[in-house]
Amino acid sequence: MACVGVFVAYLPVTTVSVSLPAIQRGLDASTADLSWVTDAFVLPMAALILTAGVVGDVYGRRKVFQTGLAFCAAGAAIALSAGSVEVLWAGQAFAGIGAAALLPATLGLISHAVPDPRERAKYVSLWTTSLMGALAVGPLLAGAILEHASWRWIFLAPVPVSLLAMAAAARYLTDSRASGTRRLDWPGQITAAVAVTSLVYAVIEGGGASFGETRVLVALALSAASLVAFVVTELRSGSPMLDPKLFRSPAFSATALVAMISFLGLIGFVFVLSLYLGQVQRLGTLDAGYRMLMLTFPAMAAGPVFGRLMHRVPARVLITAGLLLATGALLSLTSVDANTSFAALAWRLILLGIGFGAVFAPMTATAINAVPHHLAGMAAAGSNAFRQLGAALGPALMGALLTTRVGSALPGHLADAHLGAEAQHRVTDAVDSAGFGAVHAVDLGADTSRTLDAFGLAFLDGIRLCLTVAAAIMLLAAVVGAVLLRRPAASETADAAEATSQQAGEPALSH
Repeated sequence: MACVGVFVAYLPVTTVSVSLPAIQRGLDASTADLSWVTDAFVLPMAALILTAGVVGDVYGRRKVFQTGLAFCAAGAAIALSAGSVEVLWAGQAFAGIGAAALLPATLGLISHAVPDPRERAKYVSLWTTSLMGALAVGPLLAGAILEHASWRWIFLAPVPVSLLAMAAAARYLTDSRASGTRRLDWPGQITAAVAVTSLVYAVIEGGGASFGETRVLVALALSAASLVAFVVTELRSGSPMLDPKLFRSPAFSATALVAMISFLGLIGFVFVLSLYLGQVQRLGTLDAGYRMLMLTFPAMAAGPVFGRLMHRVPARVLITAGLLLATGALLSLTSVDANTSFAALAWRLILLGIGFGAVFAPMTATAINAVPHHLAGMAAAGSNAFRQLGAALGPALMGALLTTRVGSALPGHLADAHLGAEAQHRVTDAVDSAGFGAVHAVDLGADTSRTLDAFGLAFLDGIRLCLTVAAAIMLLAAVVGAVLLRRPAASETADAAEATSQQAGEPALSH
C-alpha cells in the first residue's frame, strides 16, 4: 500500500511536465504560468509535508494515507474540468496537498512495519522504485492520451486509482501512531509555509519580470524573516514539527541537503527537457514521452540494484558516485541541438537516470536510519520536505533562467535570420506579452520558418544555460554528500538519540 500511495503521489509530476507544451497551447499560458502549473503541485508538498507527518504520528498514518488519496482524487477531478490556467492551478494544489499527506504516511508505515534498519532498507528501495515508476509511466500515459484526446484527460487516471486504493487501505492497512506526546505545531507550520511559498513566488515572478521589483523584494524579505521565525519557533517548541536537534546527525543533515539540491536539479531539468522536446524538436507528446522514458526507466530499474548494494557499499560512496554521474550526463546534454537524434539523446538520459537511481534509495534509507526509531516519521517527513522544496525551486529557477536567456538571445538570432525590423518586433512583442508559445502563432508568411528556426536557436541558448546550472547544482550536491555523509560515531548517535528522546518525552533508544 505504501508503494501504491507514493505512485499516486508522484504520477502528476512527469504526466504534467511532458504535457506542458499542449497545456500552453490550450490555455494560452506564459512560461511563468507554466512554472506555476508545476509549482502549484509541489509547493503544497513542500509546505505541508512536515505537518502531515506530525498528523500521521498523532492521529494515525492510515487516516492520513486515505485523506491524501482523497485529495489526489479531488485535485485530479478539478484539473480534469479546468477551463482556465487558474482552475488548473487549483486542481494541482489539491493534488499537491494529497501528495504531501502520502509521502510521510507511506514511509512512516514502512518504518512501523519494519523496525530493523537493514531489513527496512529493502522496503524503502521498493518504495523508491514505485516513486520512479510513477515518473516513468507518466510520460507514456500522457503521450498516449494526447494522441487522441485533450490534455485535460491526463488527469483521469488518478481518480479511480486513488478511490480503489482508499477502499483497499480501509480493509488491508494496519494503522499506526508514534509513541510519546507529539502534538501539532501550528506556529512552525505557518512560518514554514510562508517561508517556502514566498521564496518560490519571488523566484518565479522575478524571473518573469525583474528581481528588482518591489513585490519580489518583499517576498524575499518575507521568506527570510519567516525562516528565522521557523527556526526560533522550533527551538522553543515542546513538540517541534522538525526538531532542529535532528541536524546534529551529520548523516541526516547531509541527506536533507542532498535531497533538496538534487531534486532542484532533477525536477528543474525535467521542466526544461519537456519544453526542449516540444518547442525546439517540435515533437508530439508521445514521442516526447518515449524520450523521457530514457531518463525515468533506468532510474526505476537501478533503484533496487543500488538498494541491495547498500549493505555492501557505504551510502556515501553510492550517493556521491551517482551525483557525479548525473553531473557528467547533464554536461554532455549541453551539446544537443534541434536535430539531435533519439539515440544521441537516449544514452545521455540513460546515464542521468542511472545516476539518480544510485542516489534515491540510499538517500531515503540513510535519512530514516540516521535517527532513533521513534523519530523515523519526523526524519522521513523532514527529508521529503527538503526534497519537495528543491522540487518547487527547480522549475522556478530554471523557468527564470530560461526566460531571461531566451529573451536576451532572441533579437540577435532574429537579426541573424535576416528578418525585417517589423517582423522582429512582432515576434519579441508576442514573447514578452504571451510567452514562448506565442511564437508559433505569429504568421509571417514566407518568413515563418526562419522565425521558428531563430527561436529554436535562442531556446537552445536558454537550455544550455539551464543544463550548465543544473550540472553545477549536482556537483554541489556531490561535494555535500562526500564531505558530510559519514557514519556517525557511536557516541554521536547516542547523544543525538538521548537529546531528541528527551525533547519528545520518551526514553532514549539505542541505534
